[in-house]
Amino acid sequence: MTESQPGAGQGAFADSAYKEAVIDLLGAIAYGELAAFERLAEDAKMAPGIADKIALSAMAASEFGHLLTLNARLTALGADPVLAMEPFRAALDAFHEHSAPSDWYEGLVKVYVGDGLASDFYREVAAYLDPETRALITETLSDSGHSAFVVEKVREAIERDHRLGGRLALWGRRLMGEALIQAQRVAAERDAMTALLAGGVDRPGMDLAAIGRMFTRLTERHTERMAELGLEA
Repeated sequence: MTESQPGAGQGAFADSAYKEAVIDLLGAIAYGELAAFERLAEDAKMAPGIADKIALSAMAASEFGHLLTLNARLTALGADPVLAMEPFRAALDAFHEHSAPSDWYEGLVKVYVGDGLASDFYREVAAYLDPETRALITETLSDSGHSAFVVEKVREAIERDHRLGGRLALWGRRLMGEALIQAQRVAAERDAMTALLAGGVDRPGMDLAAIGRMFTRLTERHTERMAELGLEA
């Protein structure tokens, strides 16, 4: 469970540093949704059947819907959504380039494990934000029931071919490593994001011990997701 604090209230946006940090965070999530939409649409081409193509296309449509919601919030905050997303383009594109799936099943694992890790991280950060922003992020990262499709397909495939399980387990571990590298890169390059985690005079933050516990929780949740797929972390 996240170390929950009440977060900053609406008055927090009077603090220009806090507002900048929230815009940064929403920009990162928004570009992640755009990248996910593009990737899912591309992965649908590898789907073995029409029903599978429809399922992945529905997931892509959901990601695009989330993008529009985030862009609307960025605009309401006085930000240009495109400019807000741009700083995160290189890191997220690099992640997807280095973790491009070679087949349908690697694509499914990436959807479940890679996207799940990102969602867990953003939810952890959201616990330190104002209620409206926290609710927006939580809603944007909601599962919408899509994970059940992925778990079913991967488990069925492993039942048919146990060797596939070993390959996908290695793939899942690689995704975890790549995701952590890119997350650290983003945090190091964006001062506003670092300041958001550190907190401020009128709102809680995370010290080194809390950050360590957060990454422990992220790792534990990754292990749980791999187990749900029938894979060893």
